[in-house]
Amino acid sequence: MAEAPIEEVAPDAGTAEIFDYPGERDGKCPFAPPAGLLALHDQGPVSRARIWDGSTPWLVTGHAAQRRILSDPRVSSNDKQPGFPHPTQAQSENAPHHPLTIFNADGADHTRIRRTMTSPFTRNRMEKLRPEIQRFTDELIDQMLAGPKPVDLNTALSLPLPSLMICALLGVPYEDHEFFQEHAAVANKRVKTAEDDRVAMEALGGYLTGLLQARTDNPSDDVLSDFAGRVKAGELELSEAVMLCMILLIAGHETSANMITLGTALLLENPGQAARLRESDDPKFVANAVEEVLRYLTIPHLGQRRIAAEDIEFEGETIRAGEGIVVPLPAGNWDPVAFPEPERLDLGREAKHHHTFSWGIHQCIGQQLARIELQVVYGTLFRRIPTLALGVPRDELEFKGDSLAYGIYELPVTW
Repeated sequence: MAEAPIEEVAPDAGTAEIFDYPGERDGKCPFAPPAGLLALHDQGPVSRARIWDGSTPWLVTGHAAQRRILSDPRVSSNDKQPGFPHPTQAQSENAPHHPLTIFNADGADHTRIRRTMTSPFTRNRMEKLRPEIQRFTDELIDQMLAGPKPVDLNTALSLPLPSLMICALLGVPYEDHEFFQEHAAVANKRVKTAEDDRVAMEALGGYLTGLLQARTDNPSDDVLSDFAGRVKAGELELSEAVMLCMILLIAGHETSANMITLGTALLLENPGQAARLRESDDPKFVANAVEEVLRYLTIPHLGQRRIAAEDIEFEGETIRAGEGIVVPLPAGNWDPVAFPEPERLDLGREAKHHHTFSWGIHQCIGQQLARIELQVVYGTLFRRIPTLALGVPRDELEFKGDSLAYGIYELPVTW
């Protein structure tokens, strides 16, 4: 989609030009955020931007400012309010029909809903899954090594591993993975019709409703059974439980899959850093390396969306009630104040304060699972296949600029 021409901004916006968000990435540097977005750091932590519908919400690019705005109770996640800066036209059109979820609820509603989702994803419970994640990773790599090459890393490893894990946690049959992966891919597209979005959501919703209803009378040791019990006890509406399961199912495999593929490509682009990872047997170094790769890439590249619930004096600007706020997480992760020389990949960098999992009460609930999956995959893949290399020239890779989750459609690798 062509960007709209630059125009003059309102006097109170604090800049002479409006940035067309999210901007275009440089094909020569597809792992880096758009240069126009990063240039805003020179203007200050807050500016205006134009999004797809022509509106000009506030853009909070500074790392410290992002933490403040994402923790401010005066901003709302309610996507039904006029002026909310939706990331796509489809989401804007379908927002009036969205039930409450952890994404669009505030205050007590958010606390109630999130509380139902925290116990399955505690750090201790996720750590107990590490041996199973290691086993699945080794089995998938065994299959890669026994098959023809080059092989698409997406289909061989990146998609199967997180799909297997989230299915085991939720209680979703893995044999249905092609069905839910197909509809999840539609849900993650930036350019789609509202009808396409509704069809995908209804298909997934109907599927998960059936599984939840089956668990009501025949519970098992999984998240679906827990949610079904809460519906039966009146703690959750069925529609809320379905949406929570859908969020976990989609986010539980799509984001991690993209991160495995994109992170592998980034490390192949930086052989010196890949060698550090391959040669290290220190789990702490591997864990730290994962944080740096997470910072560098920021899979949720379109950021967080909010709306001001009241007038807010913020970073020298007045954000009026009803004005939209966009928090581009890649900009915070490449803020040179928080991360000196952000364009340099350094697996030894202290990067745990990145915003890839967002910040505040809406931080990603599955972040510990994602971290462990990435630690196991990166720590295993480069060690077991030391000659791993791209199977095609880098400029032939197709990056997912048209998706809500950044990634690469296919990553042919060889060895």
